[in-house]
Amino acid sequence: MESSFINGELVPVHITSTWERPFCRLLHFERPVDRTTRAQPRLLVVAPMSGHYATLLRSTVQAFLPTHDVYITEWIDARMVPLAASSFDLDDYIDYVISMIQLLGGDVHVMAVCQPSVPVLAAVALMESMDDQAVPHSMILMGGPIDTRINPTVVNTLARRRGLDWFRLNVIARVPFPNPGFMRQVYPGFLQLYGFIVMNLDRHLEEHRKLFQQLVSGDEDSARKHREFYDEYLAVMDLRAEFYLHTCDTAFIRHLLPTGEMHHRGLWVAPSRIRRVALMTVEGEHDDISGVGQTEAAHRLCTNIPASSHTHWLQPGVGHYGVFNGSRFRTDIVPRVSAFIGAHNGAATR
Repeated sequence: MESSFINGELVPVHITSTWERPFCRLLHFERPVDRTTRAQPRLLVVAPMSGHYATLLRSTVQAFLPTHDVYITEWIDARMVPLAASSFDLDDYIDYVISMIQLLGGDVHVMAVCQPSVPVLAAVALMESMDDQAVPHSMILMGGPIDTRINPTVVNTLARRRGLDWFRLNVIARVPFPNPGFMRQVYPGFLQLYGFIVMNLDRHLEEHRKLFQQLVSGDEDSARKHREFYDEYLAVMDLRAEFYLHTCDTAFIRHLLPTGEMHHRGLWVAPSRIRRVALMTVEGEHDDISGVGQTEAAHRLCTNIPASSHTHWLQPGVGHYGVFNGSRFRTDIVPRVSAFIGAHNGAATR
């Protein structure tokens, strides 16, 4: 991403790394901004660590870049992290999120796309429990598995039926030579891709039939967009085995967050402790990954956030991907999220 339109003017974008750990970098999209105007709200986009690279959210970032000062997590492919580096599980993920929020001094809004909804909510709850003054102004949870007991999808049912031991025995492998992470235990990207494709095989076959028709008819623009999507969709990364199994057990098998049993390094994760952080949830009507109601459940857990600081939006006509990408995301969801951020970009809830 080399440029963006801001106030109708095309301006250059410079991407810098502002924070780094073995399994993640925090990227900042720097742009020249007129210093005489009011500073734009900071937005930390926590990308999913569920198989795809952060580039899957390129359009998400582009949609917010004209009106927000955007940061995004770039999770590192586990096969590229040497075995000598530290381990990484869900607790480490939460630590990473807390560290990034603290780095930004609390003057930030945190957006969790899908999988990170659970660790982001946990991170904010822990910061509130410790009376951390760097808590963000708001958090936006989009299509995330807060309570997968509600309207369970195929993914949720499979996890519950198989159990943790099945996943440990059947989907965990070691990184092969000569990758830097040689012998590290991972959930391999190729197995994740197989699951992505099989779960929606009919849809993918239909999309490729459309591509053939586009090529025959000479519709190069549509064909290009198709290729660009699948270039991102088919690019997958290995996940650290401990992180994958810890997440499966916490969010999909034992439902520890909504049942009030989740702990982080011995500390109770209590969403009811959150008081100063506004909460917005976004869901897609046809989401087949995180069923309708699973993300909205966060509002019932965060009982001490003022009523005026709760917002939920169910986007009609979109599936999981449409919650953070596509035309309806740009025309319907982005304006609502931006308005929510604008309404809570200060000390209103503190």
